[in-house]
Amino acid sequence: MLLYITLGSNDLAKATVFYDAALAPLGLVRRVTDAVEIGYGAEADSRCRLWIVSPYDKKPATIGNGSMVALEAESRALVDAFYAAAMAHGGTDEGKPGLRPYHADFYAAYVRDPDGNKLSAVCELTGQV
Repeated sequence: MLLYITLGSNDLAKATVFYDAALAPLGLVRRVTDAVEIGYGAEADSRCRLWIVSPYDKKPATIGNGSMVALEAESRALVDAFYAAAMAHGGTDEGKPGLRPYHADFYAAYVRDPDGNKLSAVCELTGQV
């Protein structure tokens, strides 16, 4: 359904450090780096599906109230690793890793990137510990 997602940044250098670290546990790698954007995709996919950009209109990037990007994790351990990497590289806590009430196997962590964009990593696999 989704082709790609963009999030604005006011400091791409800081965003690069954050996203390289936070997305690595989820198997997402940086594929594009230039003066106005960085792009990430799955290791097995040559396309960038998540873009961190300097806004095209040259105005400051702002966060969307109620906006969030949820990223799939293949295990609860990878959710934990995402959260730890995000916290160690300039992220802020929006919800430590743990089960959520959405269903019995919904294990998630929530963070904000250095620009305030909200992200989560979610594992929904049955039988994970």
